[in-house]
Amino acid sequence: MSSSALPKRPAALAVAAAAVALGLTGCSVEASQAKPESKSFPYRGTSLKVKTHEVATDLVAADRKDIKVTRWFDSAAGTVRLRWTLKGDTLDIDAGCTGLALCDARFRVEVPKGVAVTKDGHKTRLDGRS
Repeated sequence: MSSSALPKRPAALAVAAAAVALGLTGCSVEASQAKPESKSFPYRGTSLKVKTHEVATDLVAADRKDIKVTRWFDSAAGTVRLRWTLKGDTLDIDAGCTGLALCDARFRVEVPKGVAVTKDGHKTRLDGRS
């Protein structure tokens, strides 16, 4: 193999990777079209910390005594990563994909009225809708 062939190989790999990526963008994923899943957590605290890992999350004050989390998730490629846990006063929610990935996620968290909420370390005003 001549030394002039070596620089062409990385370029060929880059072109092949770009072609694969462009092919995947033709697939459409939309969290709003996914079937929602819900989970409720008993809660008696007066403040709640929500970690969203940068996933779109609506926080809503609701007439309820527990915390209800609804998740919409759609994926077409990649290794799926889903989490929703409540430990102490911290609700940890996450949804996404790793690797060569194509996915979309959204959460809605209904919190009892009167509970103070921080979202990703920032004080948050809750929407009064339920």
